Amino acid sequence: MSTKIFVGNLPYTVSDKDLSELFSPYGEISEAVVIKEKHSGRSKGFGFVTFINKESADKAVSEMNDKEFQGRSIKVSEARPMDAERPMRRSFSSRRF
Repeated sequence: MSTKIFVGNLPYTVSDKDLSELFSPYGEISEAVVIKEKHSGRSKGFGFVTFINKESADKAVSEMNDKEFQGRSIKVSEARPMDAERPMRRSFSSRRF
């Protein structure tokens, strides 16, 4: 079963390929994605890596958390699912519903 990990405090210059290359020594990766701003396309400084098996993901978390990468101490943990009940976002439009 695949396992997704969260990678935070990434340098803003890191690409999906860089993220994949960083974690590939720990096992087979099915996906590596740096999260980007919707409009500007600029990195938000975090991403996710999905490993084919849990053992590889666990090893990556234990060995890579707080390691320095391109001058920043990255944070690595097992990804948590998004909360199903997220609060409504405030609308800044002048229309009221």
